[in-house]
Amino acid sequence: KIWTHEEGDVLSLKVEMQVKVPSDIAFSLLSDFTRRQQWDKHYLTCEVLQALNEDEKIYYITSPPATSCKPHDSVVLVSRRIPSKPSEPYIVAVRSVTLASMPPSSEYCRTEVLCAGFQIYSESSSSCTVCYFNQMTSALLAHFAANLTGSSKSIEDTAVACMKFLE
Repeated sequence: KIWTHEEGDVLSLKVEMQVKVPSDIAFSLLSDFTRRQQWDKHYLTCEVLQALNEDEKIYYITSPPATSCKPHDSVVLVSRRIPSKPSEPYIVAVRSVTLASMPPSSEYCRTEVLCAGFQIYSESSSSCTVCYFNQMTSALLAHFAANLTGSSKSIEDTAVACMKFLE
């Protein structure tokens, strides 16, 4: 299932997926962003810049060009949280950060992730519901504009690729 909400120059996206894999396995796979390019074609490269601790890492990501001729890049903090109660979800939260050691480059168009991530709810010992969220500014809308005006094929393809990766 896919939901979108546009307010001003911010687009909010939610994708819900039913996956036949335990929630802890989905959490482990989705919180390791270096594996993201295995299923998400919007990721060309992804490398850890800093491991702040076991649950928080800063990544440098490059993405293919959308409508511009330059590829995109971003620096994001990924925070992961294990639920304290069985009824709570696993959480993988993502947002852009600024690092003096990784200033914007003329080779890339720097993009900003306002708020993104996953909530992973356990359904049974062998299945879970994965919810992906992303709030995008107008700079990232180019990647999704064609999908939202016509079909949501690219978003669906990415969700299907994510499900196949997890299973």
